[in-house]
Amino acid sequence: MASLAPAPITNRLLDRLPARDRAQVLGSCEKVALFFPEILAEPGDPVRHIYFPTGSCISLLTPIGAKNTVEVALVGSEGVYGVPVALGVGFSPIRAQVQGSGPAWRMSAPVFRRELERVPNLRRCIDRYIFVLISQVSQTAGCNTSHRTQQRLARCMLKTADRAHSSTFRITHEFLACMLGVRREAITQAAGALQRRKLISYGRGLITILDRKGLERASCPCYHSDLSTYQRIFR
Repeated sequence: MASLAPAPITNRLLDRLPARDRAQVLGSCEKVALFFPEILAEPGDPVRHIYFPTGSCISLLTPIGAKNTVEVALVGSEGVYGVPVALGVGFSPIRAQVQGSGPAWRMSAPVFRRELERVPNLRRCIDRYIFVLISQVSQTAGCNTSHRTQQRLARCMLKTADRAHSSTFRITHEFLACMLGVRREAITQAAGALQRRKLISYGRGLITILDRKGLERASCPCYHSDLSTYQRIFR
């Protein structure tokens, strides 16, 4: 998936650091481009790099059985990929796959550990984000068992638009099915229902949100719960 509109070259976690700390952390990073559907790690792989997305986003997927996966979290410019390293764990428990192509800041895992010790403000910021991520994973677990596919799809589209910084973005039905852990036919039916309600338009892997407020109403409460948690922790 790639955003069709230019995304701001910024990361909200890094933006929260004092200017001096932010400059130090960015001095240890390199700017890279991430491309869909690049896989950054599979379950059990070592986490070699930490990513602070700016115009990209990374889907965190957990395997279900031999072939299926379900998304447990989505990391964009509001967060960071690589929190196991901050917890002292060097391997990934999930598949990390680029969902939205775009730029990111990358830092090696050893340097990240060093910066967490050298920059207390970074440590505090990452700790707060870990709480947000845990809350998001917990919310998603409940959402996957309690809410209809159409509601979950609406939530997924809203989250993706937020991280794409655009109401128009590219994403395939196949990847949406992978994210929600359902069959492609279920995505086709749910997306068709949202389109008939004139909330979205889609075709050839291109989705446009036509009625943002309407799509929020069609979503389950989990979307606003995620937002309120982030805002409460980072107010």
